[in-house]
Amino acid sequence: MKYLMKLHDINIEDYNYPLPAERIASHPLAERDECKLLVRDGQGVITDHLFTDLPGLLEPDSMLIYNNTRVINARVRFRKTSGALIEVFCLEPVQPADYERSFASTDGCSWLCFVGNSKRWKDGELQLEVSVADGTTVVLTAVREQKRGNASVVRFSWDAAAGVTFSQIIDAAGEIPIPPYLNRGTEETDSSDYQTVYSHIEGSVAAPTAGLHFTPRVLDGIDASGIVRRELTLHVGAGTFQPVKTATVNEHEMHSEFISVSRELIEELARTERRVIAVGTTSVRTLESIYHLGCMAAAGMPLDEVGQWYPYDDNHPRLSRKEAMEALAAYLDKAGMDRLVASTRIIIVPGYEFKVVEGMVTNFHQPSSTLLLLVSAFTKGDWRAMYTHALDGDYRFLSYGDASLLL
Repeated sequence: MKYLMKLHDINIEDYNYPLPAERIASHPLAERDECKLLVRDGQGVITDHLFTDLPGLLEPDSMLIYNNTRVINARVRFRKTSGALIEVFCLEPVQPADYERSFASTDGCSWLCFVGNSKRWKDGELQLEVSVADGTTVVLTAVREQKRGNASVVRFSWDAAAGVTFSQIIDAAGEIPIPPYLNRGTEETDSSDYQTVYSHIEGSVAAPTAGLHFTPRVLDGIDASGIVRRELTLHVGAGTFQPVKTATVNEHEMHSEFISVSRELIEELARTERRVIAVGTTSVRTLESIYHLGCMAAAGMPLDEVGQWYPYDDNHPRLSRKEAMEALAAYLDKAGMDRLVASTRIIIVPGYEFKVVEGMVTNFHQPSSTLLLLVSAFTKGDWRAMYTHALDGDYRFLSYGDASLLL
């Protein structure tokens, strides 16, 4: 495959840069929309603004699309009778595999989990007494069923007679899993700070952090400017912010993430002449993935998952955005579905051809990460000028840091 062969030349060390620890924001600003906003236009010109300026920086005929996923209290700590502390980090549902059904379960469910202090929990069950918001108390039992790579399938169960859902249980028993690079424990303020103001679909184990800067006043300004707002869902997985640890990108294995997009948005993307601005790399990944799912539908392929390297495949039909979205809408019509639900492993690297996204709001990412590769792909390799400007200009980096608008 000629496209894939080019990836052998992408050395991840070329996407490294020095990031002093003091430039990593450990907490957000008191007013989240008063952070700095670096703007890079289509000619590569960089200017400095505040995030509150965003409504005036976007063209009135833009369509702003953001990820409505909500971070769950994915980290649950159990203590064995021996005193050993076992941390169970919920990653994604296994049985039932559907997020909504799993969260609504009132007697038990299985999740793929990372297990901390794993050697101290080889067999047997763990138990934790949990009092949910309405005062009902249940005993949550966890049993380790099988290993899957460096994770485990854990079966959770509790008394069905209590009428308590799994969503209520982890909300009461767990804690928000803030990124490890913040180098601190979860604090009470993270429960609100690490959620976007428009989050409402549970499932992520990390926040779509570009959205953390939005406030009701910024959204009101966007509406007043004539910009339309739309939403989609990608549940952010634990691997999203991990640095690439292989020497070359072609050796890196991408994680799978759940996406959900309404048929209405797909149809709108087929016909709109508005400029599509994605909020965050998760929205970028979702929008580009649904284009490729449309190409897969046109080719008669199953629409379960966008493969990591499918966008670069020589056999890719390379349809127009309109053709791909129309093929996807036709597929949903035939299946009697009003919503596309699938998974994606897409990796966006320099050389990728963007088919949907024409602008993005994003944060400043870790060195040697797939997110930085995505930014490089969008800026045609000009990421380093931005990051040098941000470092020289005292911008704050990573999840709670400042933002950028790339056009």
